Amino acid sequence: MSGTGTNWAAVGGGLVAATALGYAEFALPRQALISDYALVPGGTLPVLVGMLALAFGCVILAYGMAAREPARTAATRLLLLAAGAGLMLSAVFPTDPGGAAISTLPGEIHRWSSAVVFTSLPVAGWMLARGRTPAPRWSWVRSLSMTSALTLAVYLAAHPASFTSPLIGGSAYYGVLERALVLAEIVLLTTMAIATTRSQITAGQATVRLSRDLPPSDEASGGSRDRVAA
Repeated sequence: MSGTGTNWAAVGGGLVAATALGYAEFALPRQALISDYALVPGGTLPVLVGMLALAFGCVILAYGMAAREPARTAATRLLLLAAGAGLMLSAVFPTDPGGAAISTLPGEIHRWSSAVVFTSLPVAGWMLARGRTPAPRWSWVRSLSMTSALTLAVYLAAHPASFTSPLIGGSAYYGVLERALVLAEIVLLTTMAIATTRSQITAGQATVRLSRDLPPSDEASGGSRDRVAA
């Protein structure tokens, strides 16, 4: 698969994840957190599809970057692979039911792997856009990375497990913040893929223009002179 092909596959993964999230939100009974949909009848499949589709997007985007910009995107690829692994673990190990008195091992794995996802993607976007030309596509990646990071900070402060939650009444809206965070990171991944695709297309066009502007090589010129002399 070509570099642009892998990028568009990553966009497709993000769209599938967003569709699965929308289905869970509108077709299933309302839950406090997105992962809780896996605990209600009919909710396991959309949660699995959404997480695995987003994991696929992370991994395939990292693969495309390795083929096109291996040195420049090394840190970004590592973070994308970490996010992909975290999503796969979150899909395999279900969360604990809300209000459970005892945390299970699968629930703890789900919780910490989700934390890896939420932190890895904003940093990956920032690393990808760092030092790039001031094009609008990279400005979007930087803005979405900062938005995701800020939303994560507020979500952690509002989560009932946080000591700051009672101070800001976080239990009333931490579920909304989690949905905003997940949506922001889905949009961030697709924007990273689109920005990388446009960068590759621009680079290819520049290479074509440069090859047209280059003078003929000495060998080609010599061969032409020989043919004229003959």
